[in-house]
Amino acid sequence: MSLGPLLSAPAPIPWHAFAALGALVLGGAQLALPKGTTRHRVVGYVWAALMLGIAISSFWIQQIRLIGPFSPIHLLSIIVLITVPLAVWHAHMHRVDRHRRVMISLYVFALIGAGVFTLLPGRIMHAVVLGQ
Repeated sequence: MSLGPLLSAPAPIPWHAFAALGALVLGGAQLALPKGTTRHRVVGYVWAALMLGIAISSFWIQQIRLIGPFSPIHLLSIIVLITVPLAVWHAHMHRVDRHRRVMISLYVFALIGAGVFTLLPGRIMHAVVLGQ
């Protein structure tokens, strides 16, 4: 494992990747820690901000171009930009089941699912994790 390929990648790829790693760790902690506490709310807001930052920064990552400068992964970014505020709103409205369902879905599909695709050969994270 070497951070060299990531650190030498053009902006915003390194920030995007580090924010995704932070969201992965914080999200995992959120799933394991008690819910409804002040800590849960604070970590949740940080996680939500990271997710929004990841989604926004993805629009400047255009190595795979299938539809103009964009790829299907950008559709996921649009979904994240809609569902993160929606999930926070569900929590504010005390719709805990909906909040939980949306947040777990975001964690599994937008972080883990999308993250798996970054490990494909030829991608920067493949070089970071598995080497050239």
